[in-house]
Amino acid sequence: MAAAVPSREECLELDRVDPLAGQREAFALPTDVIYLDGNSLGALPKTVPERLTTVAAGEWGQDLIGSWNRHGWIDLPLKLGDKIARLIGAQPGEVAVTESTSINLFKALYAALEINPERKVILSEVGNFPTDLYIVQGLIRALGHRHELRTVPAADIAAAVDRDTAAVLLTQVNYRSGALHDLAAVTRAAHEAGALMVWDLAHSAGALPVDLNGAEADFAVGCGYKYLNGGPGAPAFIFVARRHQARFSNPLSGWLGHAAPFAFEPEYRPAAGIARALTGTPPILALAALEAGLDTVLAADMTLIRAKSMALGDLFIRMVEWAGGERSGLTLASPRDARQRGSQVSFRHHDGYPVMQALIARGVVGDFRAPDILRFGFAPLYVRYVDAWDAAAALIDVVATRAWDRPEFKHRAPVT
Repeated sequence: MAAAVPSREECLELDRVDPLAGQREAFALPTDVIYLDGNSLGALPKTVPERLTTVAAGEWGQDLIGSWNRHGWIDLPLKLGDKIARLIGAQPGEVAVTESTSINLFKALYAALEINPERKVILSEVGNFPTDLYIVQGLIRALGHRHELRTVPAADIAAAVDRDTAAVLLTQVNYRSGALHDLAAVTRAAHEAGALMVWDLAHSAGALPVDLNGAEADFAVGCGYKYLNGGPGAPAFIFVARRHQARFSNPLSGWLGHAAPFAFEPEYRPAAGIARALTGTPPILALAALEAGLDTVLAADMTLIRAKSMALGDLFIRMVEWAGGERSGLTLASPRDARQRGSQVSFRHHDGYPVMQALIARGVVGDFRAPDILRFGFAPLYVRYVDAWDAAAALIDVVATRAWDRPEFKHRAPVT
């Protein structure tokens, strides 16, 4: 049997002395819900509705098109990029907020292949987030099938980089298991073989310390709607190391990446610096919401966020296993060592989908990933220790009593 876990009363005491406890007040959370899905969609910051009203009714409504200049709308992609830079170990002028993660990944990979033209392999991990692999496949088609996508198990990445590898593409935190890559070590292995490194930070930006420049990473992308709390479909970001910016070739050469967008020249001239990674007109309402979300993360110490994240995950795992999780068909799918895990814990269960639906019906919101993964995200700004305790207790009860074994829980919704 696993070691004993703290009592519920002891978890309440941990919450009382938690240095991040006050951050929870920044979010609008339902009182009857334990929200453990911030790794898919961050909770709503309380400042967002007022901010959107100000931008829509005040700026758009009153100042109309003049707001591009008067309220600095045109500057938001780079202004927010500099804010995100503080969370991912980048410098001002190395990050832009624009489009979606997938589109930015297309841009970054295209640029990497342009910089490494003699090499034809994009190396990634078996089990990487599928859309990242789809983007690679689409890029290869667009370039006339002159390149190859090669995937290997995570443990074999470093050894698989060779003289044919143009770029290595990895998601720092695996979306299913939560397993955490050593960003610095993998980047070093790629560089030693002459390859460029492209990181997807969707499950790490805002959840754990990231040091792109310390690792000498080349490119990175990430989304704004998970741990950055920017809202559903929030704009994404792209990082281009300063040393690559002069050679960064944007395949989607839209007008806002032009050196002089309002000169309306017929030929494309790329802007200087990170601005050349921009493409289309920025979505101002979405950027306003994202900025409010970013401010919730920047208000806290990332070291404290990471420490609490690991502690919450450890508590959840210990609680589930102490209460007999394996006897109920639950198997840990995440690394046990918190240092090798992102801000989520995953368990496998043969009937994972209905188990999760039964939990959601009880007010414990996680999500399911095929074929059998129950995912629980621990966003330390608003998840409490007692939430982890209560969620684990509910999970054990649902599987032990087979409360999931009901027709309504087995009906698959379009979003799982």
